[in-house]
Amino acid sequence: MIDEFSLLHPAVQKWVYKQGWKDLRAIQKSAIKPILAGKSDIVISAPTAGGKTEAVFLPACSAIASESNGFGILYISPLKALINDQYRRLESLCDMLDMQVTPWHGDSPQSKKKTARQYPEGILLITPESLESRLIRDAGWVRAAFESLKYIIIDEYHAFVGFERGHHLQSLLTRLEHLLDRQQSPIPRLALSATLGDMEGVLSGLRTDSAFPCKLIVDSESNSALKMQVRGYLNHSSSEEEEPAEFRVAKDLYALLRGDSHLVFANSRHNTEMYVAMLNDLCQDNHVPEEFFAHHGSLSKELRSHVEKRLHMERLPTTAVCTMTLELGIDIGKVNSIAQVTAPHSVASLRQRLGRSGRRGSPAVLRTFIIEDALTANASLSDRLRLSLLQSLAMIRLLLRKWYEPADIDSYHFSTLLHQILAVTAQWGGVRADQLWSLLCKSGPFEKVAVEHFKTLLYAMGENHLISQLSSGELVLAEQGERLVNHFSFYAVFETPQEFRIIVKEGGKILGMLPVESPVAPDQHIIFGGSRWKVLDVDIEKKAIYVVPAKGGKPPVFLGGGMSVHDSVRQEMLKVYLSGDYRIEAEGKKMDFLDASATNLFSEGLTSFRDLKLQNKRVVSHGQYVYLIPWMGDKIVNALTMLLVRAGYKANSFRGVIEVDDSSHSSLTNCLNDFVEEERVSNTDLAKLSANKHTEKYDHLLPEGLLDEGYGAKAFDVSATREWIAMAHQMNLLQPD
Repeated sequence: MIDEFSLLHPAVQKWVYKQGWKDLRAIQKSAIKPILAGKSDIVISAPTAGGKTEAVFLPACSAIASESNGFGILYISPLKALINDQYRRLESLCDMLDMQVTPWHGDSPQSKKKTARQYPEGILLITPESLESRLIRDAGWVRAAFESLKYIIIDEYHAFVGFERGHHLQSLLTRLEHLLDRQQSPIPRLALSATLGDMEGVLSGLRTDSAFPCKLIVDSESNSALKMQVRGYLNHSSSEEEEPAEFRVAKDLYALLRGDSHLVFANSRHNTEMYVAMLNDLCQDNHVPEEFFAHHGSLSKELRSHVEKRLHMERLPTTAVCTMTLELGIDIGKVNSIAQVTAPHSVASLRQRLGRSGRRGSPAVLRTFIIEDALTANASLSDRLRLSLLQSLAMIRLLLRKWYEPADIDSYHFSTLLHQILAVTAQWGGVRADQLWSLLCKSGPFEKVAVEHFKTLLYAMGENHLISQLSSGELVLAEQGERLVNHFSFYAVFETPQEFRIIVKEGGKILGMLPVESPVAPDQHIIFGGSRWKVLDVDIEKKAIYVVPAKGGKPPVFLGGGMSVHDSVRQEMLKVYLSGDYRIEAEGKKMDFLDASATNLFSEGLTSFRDLKLQNKRVVSHGQYVYLIPWMGDKIVNALTMLLVRAGYKANSFRGVIEVDDSSHSSLTNCLNDFVEEERVSNTDLAKLSANKHTEKYDHLLPEGLLDEGYGAKAFDVSATREWIAMAHQMNLLQPD
């Protein structure tokens, strides 16, 4: 091994040799010097199982090997399960260094927490929510325990960037440095991620203070082979005798996956339960052991851990049908393939999922299963264009070009700011308004928030009895503020809906949690954890649902918001139809990856595209409807839809297509052209017309003006919409035949 390796602590070198490694990976070598130097933040980008964990921990552990006074490394993860996984992975290395490593979250052993409280040293593994709890409840201990902190490691960084949880994390780290008086000597932040778009934005977003440099280290060795196929299915009307499309998908999953280990991403907890039940029915019908398991956030820790352990042991055939819970970097060993049922949420999500396959030199395998409705005389334009299939094809093409969605940096996150005002006030006991402004906005993550926004928010919080002002001028928690902060759910900035425990009547085993929005009643049959149950009783006071095994049943309905589609995805969809060719060029050849059914669906969509003359049109009339197809992302689609509603039209959108009822081509075009001339319409104006603007946890506590402005920035892009209309008008894309 070369010079970088010699810079590591001797005990770390010994641990590397014990792993039987012949050499470090390039990304691990590249990280050693800058991490040991400790003079910059660092973002390490590499695929799942690309060696990121070792790239950061080998030099970081070397740097704190001789430290025993307080924690040297603070590791922050979005998931408790990932903390447990990293704890297992670090144990042998830390044993070699005689270094303490402590997992800290709600399920961690109290004995380990007690030891860490009394003798803080080594590495602390924690979630943002648990760190928030420590800052509020025991800031003095935090100040002492982190006095000699050398590094902050952020795992699965892409899971934070652009979301309210990311703003929360940034605020926590700003507050921590302020508490430790480290503003002039910042603690290096080392971020790990497998999928990152817009790298410049990512680097600048790691810390609001640009005076501290940030370096990017990207894996240059990642060129693993990929095998993939897209399979298509027609969903016929219920009056026909053919099997439902979902059952045909389940039969194909069974035939393709049984006997080995795989991950099936079903995109929702409802679909997860449905497919697991159908797959295990097929196992029973064929008299073979059940090897398909559900994995989603509402299941109990024991049920999820059971699936993870089966996958990790690699002894028994195990297919996990999951939501996003296995998308992040929990070590589940090698899986043979990834199956994606329905179109993926995003290119970045698809890349993260694909990274779970193709380890140890074998190619990654991706199978995508797309269901489209059979065409009838009343088929929608979305069905005619086969937009679900087309979106999947576009995302696969962008994935292979290594394009991923950039973080949304336009949101204000007023809800999270309100949360942080309460948190800082609780942490300090009392604080001046100018101190809050300086910490959270001027030098903190809420730099987009203006002084007037901040004043309006503080005034509203006073009106709602969240805070009050003493005669000295300090702000303190008021009655409602204390009630919020003292509730166990406060530490998370994301919504945690009230849930009922599902309990097996005989034996009292807890299967998991069911959101209260999913109503169940006695004698109802449901599917949960991939098994069928009959509801015996519902105890409202104890928030418990008692069940017994049963036959039949339907998956409960789990609520969850959709994810916004980016402009580049819809533009790629348009390019595919304009070229008439979905295939991907590789090594001088056009690679075809659709089965016969998917090819037929693509041909149907392409035929509709050409029949409607969408090559040079963006508005078409069909029956009583006029359709606007901008081929742009959801922010522009949302803005166009709301502009039409504002003008008195009945308009709604689905998959990027805007349907306008009882209108004409010319009147719709005139309405859009009038908007280009109207300078005063803003994102906030459109938000005022929206019915449901509560998308973040504390939105219900915001004054109406801030709620409108925050939602407007998140849902609409009026400026880009105006540019699109002007471009479409200039190119005659809005004109009738």
